[in-house]
Amino acid sequence: MISERWTRLPRRICAMGSALALVALVWIGGGGHAAATRQGSSDPRPTIVLMHGDWADASSWNKVIGRLQNRGFTVVAPPNTLRGVSQDAPYLASYLQAISGPIVLVAHSYGGFVATNAATDNPNVKALVYIDAFAPDEGETILDLTAGTSSCITDSAFNVVPITGGVDLYLRWEANPPYAGFTECFANGVDEGTARLLAAGQRPAAGGQFFEPSGPPAWRTIPSWSLIGTLDNVIPPILQEAMSERAGAHITRVKAGHLSPITRPGAVVRVILSAIEATT
Repeated sequence: MISERWTRLPRRICAMGSALALVALVWIGGGGHAAATRQGSSDPRPTIVLMHGDWADASSWNKVIGRLQNRGFTVVAPPNTLRGVSQDAPYLASYLQAISGPIVLVAHSYGGFVATNAATDNPNVKALVYIDAFAPDEGETILDLTAGTSSCITDSAFNVVPITGGVDLYLRWEANPPYAGFTECFANGVDEGTARLLAAGQRPAAGGQFFEPSGPPAWRTIPSWSLIGTLDNVIPPILQEAMSERAGAHITRVKAGHLSPITRPGAVVRVILSAIEATT
């Protein structure tokens, strides 16, 4: 006797074929811009999009996501490929195009570089929220912005892994000189157990991203907010202040290191809510 699961197999194959056909139609019709891929909602509140930075992934937003979801918001945290703004920004821009209705775009660290470029000319993005983040102007690179600052992210902080066409950069765990150390630099203020987990699962930054220039900044036309960790060792607070003031951002400060989404999620959520209240 033929097992019931095998009798259901043709239906599963048909269903899979239909799904693949839909993907093909969307791809032929323009990818993320196709109406079939849009995430529709009758909720007038914005979708909150969270963009992580280097040496992290979307899980760095978990404490923020939970708090926002408990308030009834739709929250998404797409991956940042960390390959450089010329690749990362178009990907995020396409992702944003697939969301219908208003968007509040929140970015941490290098994610701010990506968001600044990806949101340009997207009328659905109502607010930009920078969390310990870069907010570059047109033509600026990460090296331009960090030159002469007291950032602890220096050559000695990296484990360098050669890859085809370049190198991947991982942060060293060691806290002793001459290395800046993952805990003392990137994750200062994070408890040691959590920091070890973050270090083990860190995603690398492509070395080339530090040389790529930014395009026209979205903050010229989109209202922005900025949360600055006063103990940030990665993007010095004085640099964050200068970028935020130039962008005309509403600035909030918090006693925290670079990873305030992990150490001070309540402060992060309050800034996001302020942006939502003011723009939607």
